[in-house]
Amino acid sequence: MQALSWDGRLLRLESSRPTPATDQETVLVRVHLAGICSTDLQIFKGYMGFRGVPGHEFVGTVSEGPRELLGKRVVGEINFACGHCDYCNRGLERHCPKRSVMGILNADGAFAEFAAVPVANLHVVPDGVSDEEAVFTEPLAAAFEILQQVQPGPGDEVLILGDGKLGNLCAQVVRLTGARVTALGKHEEKLKIIKRAGVQTVLLKDWKPRLFDVVVEVSGSESGLQLAISAIRPRGTLVLKSTIAGEHHVSVAPLVINEITVIGSRCGPFAPALEALEERTVSVTPLIEKVYPLSYGVDAVSHAERGGTRKILLRP
Repeated sequence: MQALSWDGRLLRLESSRPTPATDQETVLVRVHLAGICSTDLQIFKGYMGFRGVPGHEFVGTVSEGPRELLGKRVVGEINFACGHCDYCNRGLERHCPKRSVMGILNADGAFAEFAAVPVANLHVVPDGVSDEEAVFTEPLAAAFEILQQVQPGPGDEVLILGDGKLGNLCAQVVRLTGARVTALGKHEEKLKIIKRAGVQTVLLKDWKPRLFDVVVEVSGSESGLQLAISAIRPRGTLVLKSTIAGEHHVSVAPLVINEITVIGSRCGPFAPALEALEERTVSVTPLIEKVYPLSYGVDAVSHAERGGTRKILLRP
């Protein structure tokens, strides 16, 4: 099969990589679309020391597996847990110490014609949701994780720091709570897309410092954390979404002095994400900039690395 492969130094297209093996607990998915996200770009800078086929945002059809799933369109959660440890028994499979993570840690991903995914991780895509929408399920679920951890509501002021793809989705999801949401970013065109979803937006160059009850740091930049800390009210909440290959160098004293609650936020629930896509309470297709054939995957990644780029998709 065709697949993109990362060896820690070079991303290249393989034309005859073996199709992934499956077993009783794993299905083979023929990938329809895969999304390039900021985490993938960080991997190419050394994040997690990953080697293999990257990619974890996908939609596809089950081509090998249980009879009831054959031919079904599916998306998949990316943490492949052992299913037996204390964390898994407590419903914390995402934190299983023995887990692999699709396209990120010890498991090949979706930048390929086929991907192997545990049956337990699959979610069937509703008929009314297109492939172009369904491919956003994983990052949209990550946005919904915020609502599992924080409960903003009418009257609460929330700042989304970052106008990228995940920032856009976080803004749309938090807006569903009735909170007063502001998105802050560097890119006028990206902010216009967020504004069309009913969210107030501010360009960074026009920013006048103020304080918020909740700040979601999703800028994907090393400088974002410092700005986020400066924008939280005493006893407010900081939600950290960015994962970067670099290191942060900030003083944590303001977090202590102002009694800030800091929450790390990663993957999230797929069910509300798929429901939101089906009910059209969020809009994702305006985020798509271009779809590349997998055979031009190296060019697609180069495109995704350009500043200000919206979502780049791969079609095997």
